[in-house]
Amino acid sequence: METFQEHYDAMVQAIALNAPYCDMGLIDEAVDYAREKHKDQKRKDGSPYIIHPLAVAQIVAEIGLDTDAVLAALLHDCIEDTDASFDDIAHRFGQTVAELVEGVTKLTRVEYSTQEEQQVENLRKMFMAMSKDIRVVLIKICDRLHNTRTMEYQTKEKQISKSMETMDIYAPLAHRLGMQKIKWELEDTSLQYLDPDGYRQIMDYLDAHEEEAEKFMDSIRTRIAERMEAVGIPCKIYGRVKHVYSIYRKMKAQQKTIEELYDLYAFRVIVDSIPDCYNVLGHIHEMFNLVPGRFKDYISTPKPNRYQSLHTTVIGVEGIPFEVQIRTQEMHETAEYGVAAHWKYKQGVETGNEKEFEWIRRLLEDQQETDAEDFVHSLKVDMFDDEVFVFTPRGKVISLPRGSTPIDFAYAIHSGVGNAMIGAKINNRIASYDVSLRNGDIVEILTSRNAKGPSRDWLNICKSNQARSKIKQWFKKEKREENIVRGKASFEAELHRLNVSVSVLQDDELLQTLLRKLSFDNIDDLYASIGYGGLTAAKAVGKIKEDLLKASRASAPKEPAKPAAAQSAKPDRHAASGVIVEDIGSCMIKFSRCCTPVPGDDIVGFITKGYGVSIHRRDCPNAQGATDPAQKDRWVRVSWCKSEDKPFATTLEVIATDRDGMLVDVAAALTSQQLRMKEISGKELPNGLCQFTVTFEVKSTEELSTAMGRIRSINGVRSVRRGKI
Repeated sequence: METFQEHYDAMVQAIALNAPYCDMGLIDEAVDYAREKHKDQKRKDGSPYIIHPLAVAQIVAEIGLDTDAVLAALLHDCIEDTDASFDDIAHRFGQTVAELVEGVTKLTRVEYSTQEEQQVENLRKMFMAMSKDIRVVLIKICDRLHNTRTMEYQTKEKQISKSMETMDIYAPLAHRLGMQKIKWELEDTSLQYLDPDGYRQIMDYLDAHEEEAEKFMDSIRTRIAERMEAVGIPCKIYGRVKHVYSIYRKMKAQQKTIEELYDLYAFRVIVDSIPDCYNVLGHIHEMFNLVPGRFKDYISTPKPNRYQSLHTTVIGVEGIPFEVQIRTQEMHETAEYGVAAHWKYKQGVETGNEKEFEWIRRLLEDQQETDAEDFVHSLKVDMFDDEVFVFTPRGKVISLPRGSTPIDFAYAIHSGVGNAMIGAKINNRIASYDVSLRNGDIVEILTSRNAKGPSRDWLNICKSNQARSKIKQWFKKEKREENIVRGKASFEAELHRLNVSVSVLQDDELLQTLLRKLSFDNIDDLYASIGYGGLTAAKAVGKIKEDLLKASRASAPKEPAKPAAAQSAKPDRHAASGVIVEDIGSCMIKFSRCCTPVPGDDIVGFITKGYGVSIHRRDCPNAQGATDPAQKDRWVRVSWCKSEDKPFATTLEVIATDRDGMLVDVAAALTSQQLRMKEISGKELPNGLCQFTVTFEVKSTEELSTAMGRIRSINGVRSVRRGKI
């Protein structure tokens, strides 16, 4: 079992090597304070809890952060798990340290309606603290890194849930902050629990070919070193096999085995200056054969996370492709530690006002009125997806999430440009609004003073949350009356679906209670929010569903009992299902799952044994027996009850190009029509395709046809057909 002294010594050594400017007196005081507060607590493996804060502090020191960050790492669980208070920590170690600890601490003292909402509020708070001091998230990532290293002691369910959260949030966040070394470890460790067989397959292959790989890398290193020495360019050369998750992702994306993959090896050449970077590139291309289309210049066009390097893929005489990355020492530090590299080069940096952190504040500004689902969507799209770099006609580089459209580009320039947009040119050619932008495209937005503003359809076309948020803001400001009408209709339709009378809202006391729960001052504000898309009617009603049902039951008039004769005088031919069965009185109705009929379909009924009448579409393969003389007596004529106005579940199967955001686009096409989704799932198909199966509710074939048309219009959709539930 690991001991306190082992971890303390490792932390001290990390501070001496990477952060010698730290105040060891204060750090030792914090160690004693945390050890006392956590003295009765144990970790899952039975070791003293203080080992975790010491390990996190060691990682924080290894990336070169300062005294306050190391102190906060040591104390990061004190407020949450002990009787320590914010004021006590502020008094002993300073206000800054207390605020860092508070930023890292989870929101365990606030109640939320769902676990997802809890997680999102934790993230929202973390980003709020990040906007003030970026060290909050650096400590949080170090905390998660140590937790992944000790995941073996958790339950299987906890291992999977935490690993998924790490893959969805923390590894991409480390990437966005440029912390590649930590990102790789987070991904590789999480993969062990998410796909242990896949992880073991790759590791077994790498172990079996380790000697062969070392021999190849030594050969390439020697050749490059000899050339650089001959031309007088001082450099350091490193070779490595790419990390496990990178290999795993390529195998999945390309549907290949590890033996079929190329580009498993990467070399770094570290030089003194930028001119040397380009000189080395010329020599590499002279020494080895260039793989076309695999050269990237991130020095002249850095990534948003400040990453800079030259990348090229070449093939040696052995016939094995490999990547070469060329950068300066400072670029290398930034690539390894990202924003944390600031503290290695300049102490006392202003952590809250730097231009590279504007995306954090923009994210928070765009997310002031969104719910949990939209917040997570924006994280995954705006922050974590791969970027695409496009240019304005004047040569300015604009970074957008991959899959972005001219609408996203327009709003990335300015909300006024987006609102006045009437068209777009890509590479000097007129382009449609929904075309996906590619790296290097030159985009020009055509505007007009007489433009009527954005269309609501743009919300289904744009990919970035920044554009979506600005479009919603325009509708919120410019179309309030229209929003109220639309929102009211949606809200009342949702009440009707629950069989709740709209009259319950006439009770002023009840209405005020409901509005408080939904955080609105008046009913018009609620309707307006639903109308412009800030909130869905289903989610609004869902939060107050129990109150509404209780009020509806209390206000429902009690019907007088009917005489027995009246009750049995005439059977009700209008079943609650909305179908009339001819020549049969009241009977049990069920809708077949093989063809999911909806009002407007031509239907036929089949008398089952013990389950009433099963309703099929007349064109259903299972309804072909209606013409079989042997089953003649079991098929009956049925029709839709025209007075009914209730939703029916149906299913569509969608074949589409397998791209990021496709599932979200399909779901958005249905929610924009205010259709209630019950289930949606997807799977990969060969040749870069995927299949989605979505079950939702409609009231007629007209609604269904509209929904199918909207899905067909999505970029990349190949076919849409009705399916089985």
